[in-house]
Amino acid sequence: MNASSPSAPCHHPSADRRSAKRILCASAAVAFGLGLLASAVSCESSTTSTSKQSSASTRSPASTQTAQTQPASGPASGPASKSVSIQDITNTPLPTLSASNKPAATPTAARTPQLPSTRTDNAKDTYFGVAIVDPYRWLEGDNADATKMGAVTDEVAAWTDAQNAYTRAVLDNLPGRAKVEARLRELMEVGAISSPRMAGATTGGRYFYSKREGSENQARIFVREGFGGKPRLLLDPNTLDDRGLVTVSWYEPSHDGNLLAYGTYRSGDENSVLRVLDVQSGKDTKTTIPNKVSGVDWLPDASGFMYRNLSVLGNPYSGQVRFHKIGTDISADPLVVRQFTTDENEALATTYGPWGGLSKDGRWGLIGYSTDTRNNDLWAFDHTAFATTGTVERIPIIVGDQSQSFGTIIDNTLYLQTTNDAPNGRVVAVDLASDNASDRSTWRTVVPERKDAVIEGVSMAKGILAVQYMVNASNTIDLFGLDGSNKGTLRLPGIGSTGLSTDQDRTEAFLSFTSFNYPSTIFRVDLAKPEAEPQLWERPEVPVNPSIVEVKQEWYSSKDGTRVPMFIVHRKGLKLDGSNPTILNGYGGFNVSETPFFSATLFQWFEAGGVFALPNLRGGGEFGKDWHDSGRLANKQNVFDDFIAAAQHLIERGYTRPERLAISGGSNGGLLTGAALTQRPDLFAAAISAVPLLDMLRFENFLMAKYWVPEYGSAQN
Repeated sequence: MNASSPSAPCHHPSADRRSAKRILCASAAVAFGLGLLASAVSCESSTTSTSKQSSASTRSPASTQTAQTQPASGPASGPASKSVSIQDITNTPLPTLSASNKPAATPTAARTPQLPSTRTDNAKDTYFGVAIVDPYRWLEGDNADATKMGAVTDEVAAWTDAQNAYTRAVLDNLPGRAKVEARLRELMEVGAISSPRMAGATTGGRYFYSKREGSENQARIFVREGFGGKPRLLLDPNTLDDRGLVTVSWYEPSHDGNLLAYGTYRSGDENSVLRVLDVQSGKDTKTTIPNKVSGVDWLPDASGFMYRNLSVLGNPYSGQVRFHKIGTDISADPLVVRQFTTDENEALATTYGPWGGLSKDGRWGLIGYSTDTRNNDLWAFDHTAFATTGTVERIPIIVGDQSQSFGTIIDNTLYLQTTNDAPNGRVVAVDLASDNASDRSTWRTVVPERKDAVIEGVSMAKGILAVQYMVNASNTIDLFGLDGSNKGTLRLPGIGSTGLSTDQDRTEAFLSFTSFNYPSTIFRVDLAKPEAEPQLWERPEVPVNPSIVEVKQEWYSSKDGTRVPMFIVHRKGLKLDGSNPTILNGYGGFNVSETPFFSATLFQWFEAGGVFALPNLRGGGEFGKDWHDSGRLANKQNVFDDFIAAAQHLIERGYTRPERLAISGGSNGGLLTGAALTQRPDLFAAAISAVPLLDMLRFENFLMAKYWVPEYGSAQN
């Protein structure tokens, strides 16, 4: 956590769309799509997670760009590909779905058991005078306890086991599957590395980063003494569980680099426990804080930190922010802010709730409260006074507006990134030491709103604001002085997706860059010299040749005439004869932007002649607030229309035809594929609906799903 952003892991059903989860979705799509080239469709009842997928990288190089209606993606390069021949798969005609959705006959049909039966019942609800019959309500599980809806019953467990056994019997016997699996396994065992976090002196300080080798289940945490120092292993979660089920979910070094706070969870439960490690000795201290801690902000002398967790583990609506002093019992940690109860404020009791942060000098604190999935209130407070009195005296910054606001405080100035009066974002300076900090007429504009670009994030370096923009679904980074003066545009390797790791005490920074044909790479840059060539820091090897593919961005018209961009990736020399097997992936929700990303597992698909398409559907954040609003609540059908129009564009342009077109999506994207398949079953030969949200009448009754009501609405009102 830091003062520039909330500690919320995400406000939507799917986590960071640039994370390994997206790589896993691509892997599943590839495996599924290649299997379809050999036999008919079967749907698996559950997904298998792994932490072995990543957007790893190789050598970068010569730029390859295909001119289309909009700019294409950037550089391509790499070692020769060790591809496996799958001619026997690609020459097999693609079957069509039968009306019963049962697989068509295959050479192994004799070994395939019958599709397990599913009983129905007569559960019924009435919504505003309309009776809705739900014959499969029993598959929700045990709903007797309203606080633990959906508990798995023996019958549901048995049904799931039977469905999975049937699915495995079909999929495991597909012709050519062994070759596909062998190649896919190789591609999934690709290493990954994060951008370093800098701490300590600007010269000879410490650099903390995570790294996972291809054969490892989980990433390990390393530190270097100085930029060129020898890597030293600090934390290895693989030694904590021989099955590789312990994950380091986050870590944050103290400003002097002597302590490292980190969180771990087990078996994917995401209930992170905070611990503090002494960096010099590599040993854990006695500090332990449970209940899903999501990050910390340190005091400058490392004597304590602010953190967020749940007051009641298992209740996602019990968020709280507290301050911990090193060496004291956590029961004495003073409360900064907590989530509303339903009696106090019914609407705000079921959002993500509160989060907080500290300025690097420890003088000021920020408190945020998420009012829905996109907007939040924001206050500042004097942390030194709080440390003395135990009372938080809030200074309202933005309260009650439909806007999103984060900030970083340097000296007494809050550099506020906000969508207030600027749907595409702006940065203003707020003097917290003045008596009228809440008076917006006194705020000074540092970076004005742009109508042609959306501000995705702001990073602070020494005397510099680095502003990451979204322009036509890819990133640029512009640099500004604290007075708003233009300091140039950071040089990037090409057109793609970026990230930036900075520190307020230096202009040294680390740039992460990736694109569909550019493996994720970490560069060292000097923000005072934005035109300089980025210096390679780390790039894991991948067993593919990125230069074999080309990337296009094409625009098409949706049902209502709205123009929508779409990335299209395929092997060079592709013939537009309508015969190419194609995976169309989508999301379209929660203000999440779909930008270029690298997935080694997709290259098996490209090697086989497959096409991968990723449209920037409404509901996402690629073009700001209006783009998101046009795909949420009553406008949700626009997302489905955009996706269907993307499929029609691919067919009309000769990339593919319905018999060779598969769609995929997860979480909110699972809803998308479910709706598209229901509305246009004639358009697709196969669909992956991964961990989908499909029951839009009852979804909010389960787990943390009330978070999502502002995006989807509620059948209750």
